[in-house]
Order: sequence, then C-alpha cells, then structure tokens
Amino acid sequence: MLFFYACYAGAVVPPGTDEEISARLQPFGSLCRAGDACAGGGATEVGASSDQSGKEIYDTFCFACHATGMSEAPKFGDAQAWDERVAKGLDTLLSNTINGINVMPPKGTCMACSDGELETVISYMIDGSQ
Repeated sequence: MLFFYACYAGAVVPPGTDEEISARLQPFGSLCRAGDACAGGGATEVGASSDQSGKEIYDTFCFACHATGMSEAPKFGDAQAWDERVAKGLDTLLSNTINGINVMPPKGTCMACSDGELETVISYMIDGSQ
C-alpha cells in the first residue's frame, strides 16, 4: 500500500528542481492602468483621478441612475429626497458612496475617483437639489 501511495504522489508533483518549479510559478506580467506611473504618465482616461469637477463626474458616472431615479436613487434636483440624506451628514453620504449602499455599487462605478472627487460630486448633487 505504501508503494502505491508513493507512486501516486509522485505522479502529482510536476517534474523539475525546486528552482525550476519556483520559476514556473512566478507572475508572467503586471497590470498597468492608464494614469499609473508605469504608463509613462500619459493622459488619463475618463474617471481616472484627475481632479475632475463634480459635474464631469456626475455626467460620466452618476447620471444614469440619479437623473432617472433608477433603483430608488435620489434624483438630481429632488430636494426632498436629498434633504433626507443630507440630514445624515456629509461623512455618512461619503461613506455610503465609497462603500456602496443598497443597489448603488462602491464609488458609484467611478473606481478611479479619489475620496475628494467623490465628495465633490456629492456636493454638486446636493447643491443642484436645493
């Protein structure tokens, strides 16, 4: 029985020395996104952290849900819907935006937006709903 186990276990281990096996397990590349230093500092894509205005972020990432009220998102310009949220405080709104809430995904799909940019777009939507 021991012989059978040794043969079976030996068939599972790939051939080669420890160094050869280790070399095969190394990453074969890396991910370099637009705007990263590895991309040569070229132009950033839409949504990449670049100190965008609240309107630019809203028009790119937030408009689809907040203009239509999709999935019960508070509509841009709906003072009553925004008053309920503003009453919770900007810190809560920012936390909900960063982490996602209900159907809204984290960062409202603007994964490259900084916390400051998210705060800017929240203020833009609040100001537009007063």
